[in-house]
Amino acid sequence: MFRRLTVDVPRILLGLLFLFAAVDGFAWILTGHRLVHPPTSAAGLRFEDALKDSGFLWPLMKSIDLIAALLLLTNRAPALGLLLLLPIITVIVLFHLVLNPGGTPIAVALAVLTAMLVFAYRDRYQALLR
Repeated sequence: MFRRLTVDVPRILLGLLFLFAAVDGFAWILTGHRLVHPPTSAAGLRFEDALKDSGFLWPLMKSIDLIAALLLLTNRAPALGLLLLLPIITVIVLFHLVLNPGGTPIAVALAVLTAMLVFAYRDRYQALLR
Protein backbone atom coordinates (compact mmCIF):
# COMPACT_ATOMS: atom_id res chain seq x y z
CA MET A 1 0.00 0.00 0.00
CA PHE A 2 2.81 2.43 0.91
CA ARG A 3 4.61 1.75 -2.38
CA ARG A 4 1.42 2.37 -4.30
CA LEU A 5 1.04 5.82 -2.74
CA THR A 6 4.68 6.87 -2.94
CA VAL A 7 5.73 5.35 -6.27
CA ASP A 8 2.85 4.08 -8.39
CA VAL A 9 0.50 7.06 -7.98
CA PRO A 10 3.19 9.70 -8.78
CA ARG A 11 4.50 7.56 -11.66
CA ILE A 12 1.04 7.24 -13.22
CA LEU A 13 0.16 10.91 -12.64
CA LEU A 14 3.40 12.11 -14.25
CA GLY A 15 2.96 9.62 -17.08
CA LEU A 16 -0.56 10.84 -17.81
CA LEU A 17 0.46 14.49 -17.54
CA PHE A 18 3.30 14.12 -20.02
CA LEU A 19 1.28 11.87 -22.34
CA PHE A 20 -1.34 14.61 -22.54
CA ALA A 21 1.41 17.22 -23.04
CA ALA A 22 2.79 15.16 -25.92
CA VAL A 23 -0.62 14.74 -27.56
CA ASP A 24 -1.34 18.46 -27.16
CA GLY A 25 2.09 19.34 -28.58
CA PHE A 26 1.72 17.05 -31.57
CA ALA A 27 -1.78 18.45 -32.17
CA TRP A 28 -0.20 21.89 -32.47
CA ILE A 29 2.53 20.55 -34.79
CA LEU A 30 -0.02 18.89 -37.07
CA THR A 31 -2.86 21.41 -37.00
CA GLY A 32 -1.47 24.65 -35.60
CA HIS A 33 -4.04 24.51 -32.79
CA ARG A 34 -3.63 23.34 -29.21
CA LEU A 35 -6.17 21.16 -27.45
CA VAL A 36 -5.94 23.15 -24.22
CA HIS A 37 -5.19 26.84 -23.75
CA PRO A 38 -4.10 27.34 -20.14
CA PRO A 39 -3.87 30.93 -18.94
CA THR A 40 -0.33 32.11 -19.65
CA SER A 41 1.37 35.45 -19.10
CA ALA A 42 2.65 37.50 -22.04
CA ALA A 43 6.25 36.59 -21.17
CA GLY A 44 5.25 32.93 -20.98
CA LEU A 45 3.62 33.05 -24.39
CA ARG A 46 6.75 34.63 -25.89
CA PHE A 47 8.87 31.83 -24.41
CA GLU A 48 6.52 29.14 -25.72
CA ASP A 49 6.45 30.78 -29.15
CA ALA A 50 10.26 30.83 -29.21
CA LEU A 51 10.31 27.08 -28.54
CA LYS A 52 7.82 26.48 -31.33
CA ASP A 53 9.50 28.88 -33.76
CA SER A 54 12.90 27.21 -33.31
CA GLY A 55 11.64 24.47 -35.60
CA PHE A 56 13.21 21.59 -33.70
CA LEU A 57 12.93 22.16 -29.93
CA TRP A 58 9.17 21.77 -29.72
CA PRO A 59 9.01 18.46 -31.67
CA LEU A 60 12.06 17.16 -29.76
CA MET A 61 10.53 18.08 -26.42
CA LYS A 62 7.16 16.53 -27.29
CA SER A 63 8.86 13.35 -28.56
CA ILE A 64 10.72 13.05 -25.26
CA ASP A 65 7.44 13.69 -23.41
CA LEU A 66 5.79 10.85 -25.34
CA ILE A 67 8.60 8.32 -24.89
CA ALA A 68 9.05 9.11 -21.21
CA ALA A 69 5.30 9.02 -20.56
CA LEU A 70 5.03 5.58 -22.13
CA LEU A 71 7.99 4.35 -20.05
CA LEU A 72 6.33 5.65 -16.89
CA LEU A 73 2.84 4.38 -17.70
CA THR A 74 3.96 0.91 -18.77
CA ASN A 75 6.36 0.71 -15.81
CA ARG A 76 9.13 -0.39 -18.20
CA ALA A 77 12.29 1.50 -17.29
CA PRO A 78 10.41 4.19 -15.36
CA ALA A 79 13.67 5.51 -13.88
CA LEU A 80 14.91 6.15 -17.43
CA GLY A 81 11.62 7.86 -18.31
CA LEU A 82 11.97 10.15 -15.32
CA LEU A 83 15.61 10.84 -16.19
CA LEU A 84 14.55 11.89 -19.70
CA LEU A 85 11.96 14.24 -18.21
CA LEU A 86 14.14 15.89 -15.56
CA PRO A 87 15.47 18.70 -17.80
CA ILE A 88 11.96 19.38 -19.13
CA ILE A 89 10.48 19.33 -15.62
CA THR A 90 13.17 21.75 -14.45
CA VAL A 91 12.30 24.17 -17.26
CA ILE A 92 8.57 23.83 -16.55
CA VAL A 93 9.03 24.56 -12.84
CA LEU A 94 11.28 27.56 -13.53
CA PHE A 95 8.90 28.75 -16.28
CA HIS A 96 6.02 28.89 -13.81
CA LEU A 97 8.05 30.42 -11.01
CA VAL A 98 9.65 33.14 -13.18
CA LEU A 99 7.53 33.79 -16.27
CA ASN A 100 4.06 32.54 -15.38
CA PRO A 101 3.47 32.88 -11.60
CA GLY A 102 -0.18 31.91 -11.99
CA GLY A 103 1.00 28.36 -12.63
CA THR A 104 3.00 28.09 -9.39
CA PRO A 105 0.63 25.47 -7.88
CA ILE A 106 1.23 23.29 -10.95
CA ALA A 107 4.99 23.80 -10.59
CA VAL A 108 4.90 22.80 -6.93
CA ALA A 109 2.81 19.69 -7.64
CA LEU A 110 5.15 18.70 -10.47
CA ALA A 111 8.20 19.24 -8.26
CA VAL A 112 6.71 17.15 -5.43
CA LEU A 113 5.74 14.25 -7.72
CA THR A 114 9.18 14.34 -9.33
CA ALA A 115 10.97 14.44 -5.99
CA MET A 116 8.97 11.45 -4.79
CA LEU A 117 10.01 9.42 -7.82
CA VAL A 118 13.65 10.54 -7.75
CA PHE A 119 13.77 9.40 -4.13
CA ALA A 120 12.04 6.11 -4.96
CA TYR A 121 14.48 5.39 -7.81
CA ARG A 122 17.58 6.79 -6.06
CA ASP A 123 19.35 3.41 -6.10
CA ARG A 124 19.12 3.38 -9.92
CA TYR A 125 20.73 6.80 -10.17
CA GLN A 126 23.67 6.15 -7.82
CA ALA A 127 26.01 5.08 -10.63
CA LEU A 128 25.45 8.44 -12.32
CA LEU A 129 26.60 10.30 -9.23
CA ARG A 130 29.89 8.47 -8.65
